[in-house]
Amino acid sequence: MAYDEDLANRIREAVQDEPGIREKRMFGGLGFLAGGNLAVSASGQGGLMVRVDPADTEALVDDRVVHRMVMRGRAMDGWLRVDLEAVDTDDQLRHWVQRGLAYARSLPPK
Repeated sequence: MAYDEDLANRIREAVQDEPGIREKRMFGGLGFLAGGNLAVSASGQGGLMVRVDPADTEALVDDRVVHRMVMRGRAMDGWLRVDLEAVDTDDQLRHWVQRGLAYARSLPPK
C-alpha cells in the first residue's frame, strides 16, 4: 500500500513553519524528520506513524484508534500508529505532529 498523499500534504502544512524539518521516504511511507530523527510519517500501511517517548506509550495507546506499531512482528514502545479517523481535523493532526516533533527534538541529532 502506498502512503496517503493527502495525509502527507496535511503533515507538510502542519510542519511548514517548523525549522529544520526534512522529508524522507522510509518504511514504505513519507517521514518527516527533526534533527535527523523520525518524528511522524504518512505510513505506507495507512494512517499516521508517530514517534513518542517509550515511557508514554502505554498511556497513549487506546486500542481503538491509537496502537503500538508492529515492526517485524513485534509491538514497539515509542512508535504509534494513529488511525486516520483520529486525525480528521487539523487540530487533531497538529496534536500528534507536535508530540512526534517534541520527542524527535529531544534526541541527539543525527
